[in-house]
Amino acid sequence: MSNLTQLKESGKELMRRDQVWPFLMPRQKNIDVSHQMILYVEDLNLSFDGFKALNNLNLYINDGELRCLIGANGAGKTTLMDVITGKTTPDSGSVYFGQNHNLLEHQEPAIAELGIGRKFQKPTVFEAHTVFDNLELSLKTSKRVLSVLMAKLTPSEIDRIDHVLGIIGLKEQRFMAAGSLSHGQKQWLEIGMLLMAEPRLLLIDEPVAGMTAEETERTAELLQSLAGKHTVIVVEHDMEFVRSIARTVTVLHQGSVLAEGTMDQIQSNKDVIEVYLGEEA
Repeated sequence: MSNLTQLKESGKELMRRDQVWPFLMPRQKNIDVSHQMILYVEDLNLSFDGFKALNNLNLYINDGELRCLIGANGAGKTTLMDVITGKTTPDSGSVYFGQNHNLLEHQEPAIAELGIGRKFQKPTVFEAHTVFDNLELSLKTSKRVLSVLMAKLTPSEIDRIDHVLGIIGLKEQRFMAAGSLSHGQKQWLEIGMLLMAEPRLLLIDEPVAGMTAEETERTAELLQSLAGKHTVIVVEHDMEFVRSIARTVTVLHQGSVLAEGTMDQIQSNKDVIEVYLGEEA
């Protein structure tokens, strides 16, 4: 009997997540995307000791799109993601997730439960645990002590993990310690951990920094495959990578949107060339 079959069989025992105390399970959140828009950022302002990190910033993201954010250091990219995820509170403005959720009224855990996942530049995985264990720990289930102690994986949850392993290309490494993975594989694993929580919106920060050319190409394919079912916002400095995945590119400068459009439009924009792309454009 294979390891995967054994896991599925053990999941048929009584103390299963779908059979014990269903009121402890996280509730599904309804996101109103009736206008085909999933993120509304309007008139966002934020200052740090007199420095204007965000300056009347407006950004609108369609449901299911892949959007790239570019801009020089200090342009406001990270600060914007901090505000969206509840890490930082702006001085003024509004941020809505769908038509019905004001993100500025929620703390970080509640925003994550709404379906917003964030991946930082440096991968943060549990290196002493297997790839499979990392994904199991990220399942969208209740993390209360009783439910965690009493729960066992169900066959459907094991199938879910196996599905995500296929998406991120780590099926053969499922029982390998995460610490043994290459840098690129750790990045894919962390994206997989986000996917286990079934997010509607993924915020991905510099995913290809430090990757080999082959890993970069695979990451491009991965992010493109996620768009549609998920909305993906990618912050990246590697212009070749942005060119390979970009559908719409937003350029930030001094806390505001400087330009927005296709990569061809961005490359020919005189203001963008002057302040960011330079001769590379």
